[in-house]
Amino acid sequence: MTDSTSEQEWKLCDRFLEIHSRWFTLFGEHLEDTQGQQLEYWRIEKADSVIILPIHNHQILLPPPSYRPGVNQMTLDFPGGRVLEGQTPQEAVPKILKRELCIEITDIAELTPLNSQGWAVNSSFSNQKLYGFVAYLRDDIKLLPEFVTNTYPTTSEGIQDLLKELLCLQCRVILLEWWNSALRS
Repeated sequence: MTDSTSEQEWKLCDRFLEIHSRWFTLFGEHLEDTQGQQLEYWRIEKADSVIILPIHNHQILLPPPSYRPGVNQMTLDFPGGRVLEGQTPQEAVPKILKRELCIEITDIAELTPLNSQGWAVNSSFSNQKLYGFVAYLRDDIKLLPEFVTNTYPTTSEGIQDLLKELLCLQCRVILLEWWNSALRS
């Protein structure tokens, strides 16, 4: 058994590429492993992201499907977005709900984080972390049908039906994390 705290660190030998865009920074680097072997690695740095599971009157709310270039199709996704520089994940939630579902901050009865540290999205390729939240909305609010186009009941059957429709792995993780915690309660 190896104690990871006593292992040698990998060493950055050189960075042969660095490309900046407003969405991400791409790095090409040569790293030296603990055996002295030099390896080429490519990685991306981008802002952390937030995905929100909005619940209103025991219904999970979803915005209209969005076109996703990576899979070349329209998909159902929970509201989500990037955490801006200088912003906490929790501070990003109201702006995302406003943009995607036309939900005001005063419409949120309770905001529950699913994880406080953030989950590594793809730790071998990216530094990005995913933060999940459940936004329980006030029962008395009116939802706008042009913003909320899909709803699923918060029942076992509703969750199973939604899982059949969600292609986004991150959305599925948020849904299952919430559902498993609800079952444990």
